[in-house]
Amino acid sequence: MSSKNAGFAAGLAGALDDAAPRPDAPTRLPIGALAQRSNRLAELASGSVVSRATELVDPARCRIWSEHNRDYDKLNEENCADLIETFKAAGRQEIEAIVRRVQGDPDIDFEVICGARRHWTVTWLRAHNYAEFRYLVEIRDLTDEEAFRISDLENRARRDLSDVERARDYLRALARHYGGSQKAMAERMKASEAWLSRYLDLARLPAALLDAFPNPHELKIGHVAPLKALLKPEERAARVLACAADLAKSRGEGSALSPQDVIRRLAASADAPKKSGSPKKSGSAGAKLITASSGAPLLRVDAKGRKELSLTLLLGGGGSRADAEAAIGALLDAHWPASPNAETA
Repeated sequence: MSSKNAGFAAGLAGALDDAAPRPDAPTRLPIGALAQRSNRLAELASGSVVSRATELVDPARCRIWSEHNRDYDKLNEENCADLIETFKAAGRQEIEAIVRRVQGDPDIDFEVICGARRHWTVTWLRAHNYAEFRYLVEIRDLTDEEAFRISDLENRARRDLSDVERARDYLRALARHYGGSQKAMAERMKASEAWLSRYLDLARLPAALLDAFPNPHELKIGHVAPLKALLKPEERAARVLACAADLAKSRGEGSALSPQDVIRRLAASADAPKKSGSPKKSGSAGAKLITASSGAPLLRVDAKGRKELSLTLLLGGGGSRADAEAAIGALLDAHWPASPNAETA
C-alpha cells in the first residue's frame, strides 16, 4: 500500500472513532473519488451529517408497534387513496417509515413506530398487481418512551389522525412512560399541561357516551368541555348516558347526526323533566340547562319558589360571552318583563 493510501485508510479509521477531532482544512483540494470520500469523512466527523440505516423490506416481516397511535384496523382503500396514488405515480415509497429491530421472533424482523399507513399501502399494492413494491424503512434503536415521542412528533401535525386516536395514545403513554405525571409528560413532549389535559379529558370520556356518536373519530378536543359538563352530578350523568344509549340504538334510522347535533340532544336530556302541578315547598322547583346553538352549556337555572331564581354561569362549558349575554337577556325577558308603565322610546 502506498504511503498516500495508507494515510487515507488511517484517517478513515480515525474518523469513525468517537474521539476523532475535526480535520483541519487541507492545504490543497484533493481530486476525484478521494475528494468525495474525504469531504464525506469531514462532514461525518463534524456532526453535520447523521448517517442512518435504511432498507427496503418485506412488509409481511413487519408488525405495528402495540402503542402506535394509528387505528390500523380502520385503514382501507378509501382513507389510504392518497398514498396509493402517490406510490403508483412515483413507482416507489419515497419517505421512509421509522422502525426498530425485533429480537426472538422468527417471523418478524421489525416493529413499525411511524408509518402504519405506508405499511398498509405497500401491503395493499403488493396484493393488487404491484408485487415489486417494498417497504422503505429507517432502522433506529429506541426505547418505548423515545418511540412514543417520535411517533407523536411525526403525527401531531397530520390531519388524518383523529383527536380521539391521539387522545387515547396520550392516556396510554401517561401511565406507561410517565408514572401518571401529567407535568413530566408535558415537559418531555414540549407542550403545555393545559393542552395535554384537554386530550386526556377526551380519552377519559365514557365509552357509553361515545357510542352516541355515529363516528367518534369526528370528535374534537373542543367538544370536551360541553360533554364533561353533562356528566356531573351523577343523576344528570345517568340521564345523559341513557340518552346516549338510545341514540346508539337508533343509529341508522334517518340521516347521521353531526357531533354538534348529538351534543344538543344529550344536553336536552341532562335535566329531569318538570313535574306538573305546584312545586314542593321545600327544595328546588326544578332546574333548567340553557345551551348555546353549538350545544355548549351556558347557564343552569334553579327555581326556588315562585319569586326566586338561582342562576349558575357554566364558565367551562365552551360557550362564548356573547352566547351567555344573549341567554341572560332572554331569561330576563321571560321572567322579568318590562313594566307596563315604563316609558317607550
